[in-house]
Amino acid sequence: MKEKVVIYQIFTRLYGNKNTTRKENGTIEENGCGKLNDFTPSTLKKIREMGVSHIWYTGVIRHATQTDYSAYGIPLQHPAIVKGRAGSPYAITDYYDIDPDLATDVDKRMQEFEQLVERTHKAGMKVIIDFVPNHVARQYHSVCKPEGVKDLGEDDNPQHGFDPQNNFYYCPGERFTPYFDLYHGQDQPYVEEPAKATGNDCFHNAPGMNDWYETVKLNYGVDYYAGRVGHFSPIPNTWSKMTDILLFWARKGIDGFRCDMAEMVPAEFWRWATDKVKFAHPDIVFIGEVYNPAEYRNYLGAGFDYLYDKVGMYDTLREVIRGNQPAGAITSAWQQTDDIRDHMLYFLENHDEQRIASSFFAGDGRRGVPGLVVSALLQQNPLMIYAGQEYGECGMDKEGFSGHDGRTTIFDYWSIDTLVRAATRRLTKDEKGLKDIYNKVCQIAVSEKAVAEGVSFDLMYVNGDYHRQYAFMRKAGSEVLLVVVNFDDLPSTMDVTIPAHAFDYLKLKERKSVNAVDLISGKEIKRTLTRDCYISVDLEPLGAVVLKFKA
Repeated sequence: MKEKVVIYQIFTRLYGNKNTTRKENGTIEENGCGKLNDFTPSTLKKIREMGVSHIWYTGVIRHATQTDYSAYGIPLQHPAIVKGRAGSPYAITDYYDIDPDLATDVDKRMQEFEQLVERTHKAGMKVIIDFVPNHVARQYHSVCKPEGVKDLGEDDNPQHGFDPQNNFYYCPGERFTPYFDLYHGQDQPYVEEPAKATGNDCFHNAPGMNDWYETVKLNYGVDYYAGRVGHFSPIPNTWSKMTDILLFWARKGIDGFRCDMAEMVPAEFWRWATDKVKFAHPDIVFIGEVYNPAEYRNYLGAGFDYLYDKVGMYDTLREVIRGNQPAGAITSAWQQTDDIRDHMLYFLENHDEQRIASSFFAGDGRRGVPGLVVSALLQQNPLMIYAGQEYGECGMDKEGFSGHDGRTTIFDYWSIDTLVRAATRRLTKDEKGLKDIYNKVCQIAVSEKAVAEGVSFDLMYVNGDYHRQYAFMRKAGSEVLLVVVNFDDLPSTMDVTIPAHAFDYLKLKERKSVNAVDLISGKEIKRTLTRDCYISVDLEPLGAVVLKFKA
């Protein structure tokens, strides 16, 4: 049977940390840090049992931090250009190195990562890591690059604002002078002259506080100063260096890359690089963070396997969960990408988004259950879950650089309350119940042929009177699923009309009596199945029913 991809995103620095000090702006000594070795065979087995096929280990490549590892030959970063004590995992300081925070033995950090890859594979899962192609930390300097490899910017001519063979963009004759006070008592100021362009396409020397001021933009041969004119022949130097980095990690045995802000890098590069990587490693996958629907097909054509469905399905489900849109809006969301539906990655949480249980989103993780069922079962495409989501983690801590915003920090040393209590068997009854639902839904997604391989039929065009309920069918061979979800806080009965067109499209036979089992509750029911009939389904508050029967 075809495998349904279920990705479990883990913010590696936080996952295994059981230190509950949680001091705001605390150091690694005060607040602790998760390690690669925390992912023991038993830990990985439990993740696999949830139905996970891929683990995305977020933040494993060495990035800027305020923690001093100079004793290990790792350059110290100036704190003025590091966001948070721990630093952003998207401000890479060495593409060829592992974050020393994650190592039990810093000198053996790469070996510990290689062992983690091996353990994950033995547990029956694949490994995804970040590839951050658009920008690097301001003080990027590789100390682990292979022999013969030149560093980024090593041969640049900084007197040219743009040069197709430069790795960075420059502001000749101008010093880096942000529009806000970077300094908080440091002995020496940070000096960068000439200033490099900032990562979020800020092509001057004075980024603001809301810019990605800790990063510099990489140059893929696009002249932004002349209106985004591409210079791709001869091949820009950055293309070769970044493709070599992809191949370096592919040789480590990883199975895929989640490519940060992929659409900020020209599709021409991706087409060139993915072709080279997949020629050498045919099974490797590329997941792109692309937010512009007009560019989806362009980037899929450039070699991406999956793209974030953020501005379509995620944004729609969020508004449905919050009661700001009717459930029928989900139909429009999937129709926008119907021709590329197998390539769209569905999710309700990731490190960029607010937690479902936060007061900024829904206030209770249980409210996300109907959206989870839709995300997991509507199509054949991949599903992603963010560690802690399955317990209703609320993300309402004020950790330090990351404030009170409903997101779990990516900048600070911290530990995640629900993950700590899950590891020490101190979950509440409600948290255990939510985890059980996630287990059941993910298991349905990966074990039912109708989900992994089957066609989908949206029933809402004949059930449009229901605004807080949503229904669809899946079918593969003789196996049929009728999926009905309730976004309402109150119990509901939905009389789901099955139109004649569904019988024709799904090749269903009319039957006076059908025995069906709800894969979530285990209850068995009998119903009549005829053209334009309705099947009455009782739904619990924020609940779902997945009826399985033979065609």
